[in-house]
Amino acid sequence: MPRSLRVRLLLGAAIAIFLALAAAWVAMTLLFERHVERRIEADLIREGLQLAAALSIAPDGSPALEHEPGDARFFEPASGLYWQVSTDRGASSSRSLWDQHLPAPVDANSLEWKNRIVDGPFNQQILLVERIIRPERSGADVLIQLAHEQKSLHEAREEFGHELAMFLAILWLILSAAAWVQVELGLRPLRHVRNEVETLKRNPRERMAAAHVAEIEPLTLAINELADAREKDLSRARRRAADLAHGLKTPLAALSAQSRRAREAGATEAADGLDQAIAAATSAIEGELARSRAAAIRAAPSGDVTVALPVIESLVGVVEKTEFGARLVFEVNIPEELRLPVASEDLLEIAGALIENAARYARRRVRVTGEASEGGVLLVEDDGPGIGPEKVAEALMRGGRLDEAGSGHGLGLAIANDLVDATRGAITLTRSDLGGLKVTVAWRASAVSASR
Repeated sequence: MPRSLRVRLLLGAAIAIFLALAAAWVAMTLLFERHVERRIEADLIREGLQLAAALSIAPDGSPALEHEPGDARFFEPASGLYWQVSTDRGASSSRSLWDQHLPAPVDANSLEWKNRIVDGPFNQQILLVERIIRPERSGADVLIQLAHEQKSLHEAREEFGHELAMFLAILWLILSAAAWVQVELGLRPLRHVRNEVETLKRNPRERMAAAHVAEIEPLTLAINELADAREKDLSRARRRAADLAHGLKTPLAALSAQSRRAREAGATEAADGLDQAIAAATSAIEGELARSRAAAIRAAPSGDVTVALPVIESLVGVVEKTEFGARLVFEVNIPEELRLPVASEDLLEIAGALIENAARYARRRVRVTGEASEGGVLLVEDDGPGIGPEKVAEALMRGGRLDEAGSGHGLGLAIANDLVDATRGAITLTRSDLGGLKVTVAWRASAVSASR
């Protein structure tokens, strides 16, 4: 069976209509034949009554007629229309019989006209009606027989069947077209459902409108209930992950204090191992918090537009006060009118992760620039060792900086990549003309229009 519901419905309708019309063709052809036979039989009986009215018995006992039926076919030999009256003493027949005779009676009686289809004169199959009458109360019985050949009846049936088949074929095409229109109209609500499901996929907070079709309404209600349940489950899972991540920060801080005490006491190797474990756990927590934030952004798309320059300047001011940022020169070249299609807190996390990541591995310079082309572009560059093209995908997936010189680790790039993707942007890693890494974040124009 085809996978398309439309094709299934159309195929089923076309086959059902064809079978119904084929059955109608057979039935109507048989009804036509039976109707013609009844008409011929009625005409023969009427001619037979005229024969009976004109019939008398001659002195020698043979039948005699005052006048014969006037149909011209009775006077043409082998015309297909015949009559014959007969008694025990003789018989009289139409000129159309010529030297032939009608078959002998089988169950003829005087109560009613009997009909049967038999082989007749001139090798013709005929419809024969017959009856026995008594013209004179005390006279002899007379057998009246009239016959009509069946060949013309079969030809009429074949012509009717051919014309009827052509008509039903046209009717089949018309009904199939009507079925196609019916299927299209019937499936149109499903097309609306599909479009609304696509909207629901893009924005989980959207809900499907109430269906105008009673049969579709349970489906839309079920999808809305499923979306509500999914949103609640995701929200609950994100809260639990965030609570767990925040809850682990205090034990990690305590472990860091214990590591410092161990190092002061001379247990350097133990302190190094503890610091590595704390760093790995901290990275995992930061990554989980970033994923929760990105999921929240996707679930509730922001309509905010943020002026980029104040946010970047505040971030640079914070990073400059850190141990690794105090030795660097920061260049900020962002137009005052540049607006990016993200909320201010999201821009803080994206730009903060990129600037901090660049500052950690830069030698002397970090440059932050912006462009107002399309949806907005933010570029963060440094003069550090950078990364090779073959390690770009790995850096974005795993989150490590993967510098060609040095062994620093962190989730800066992965965090930024998740958040940029959640805000319908794209992040690209290339070589900077400063010699280090160049991170380009570009938002699509559609993101700007959606925000507005």
